[in-house]
Amino acid sequence: MLLNVGPPRKPGRSLTSQRSLTMSDPKPPQPMTIQVSLDEARAGGEYVNMARIFHNQTEFVLDAMFLPPQSTTAKVTSRLVMSPLHAKHLLRALAHNIQLYEQKFGEIVLTAPGSGGGPGPIMH
Repeated sequence: MLLNVGPPRKPGRSLTSQRSLTMSDPKPPQPMTIQVSLDEARAGGEYVNMARIFHNQTEFVLDAMFLPPQSTTAKVTSRLVMSPLHAKHLLRALAHNIQLYEQKFGEIVLTAPGSGGGPGPIMH
C-alpha cells in the first residue's frame, strides 16, 4: 500500500516524484476479525418500544423497555452499560444504518410526543 506523505500534488505532476511509504516503514495495523456467538435464547431478540438513557462521567446506561398497549408499566428487557467512547460509536453506527434504511425505504417521520401518532414514547 502506498500512502502519499508529501505536499499536495501540483496539476500535471507525477505521483512518482512524491515521497511514499515503503516496505521499510511501519505497517499500518491490520483489521481484526471477531467471531460472534449468539445463543438460542437470545437469537429471537426482544421487542422494545421504549428506552431510557442516563449517564455519569464514566458510563452510559441504556434500558430497553417494552410498554404494552393500554398499560402504564414498562418492563426493562435489557440494560446496556458502556463507556462514553462506545456510546458514541453506537450513535454513529445507528445514524449510519438509519441513513441507509431511509435511502432504501423512505424517511422515518417522527411525531410529537403525546400526539398519538407514534408507536410509543422514548424517554431520555
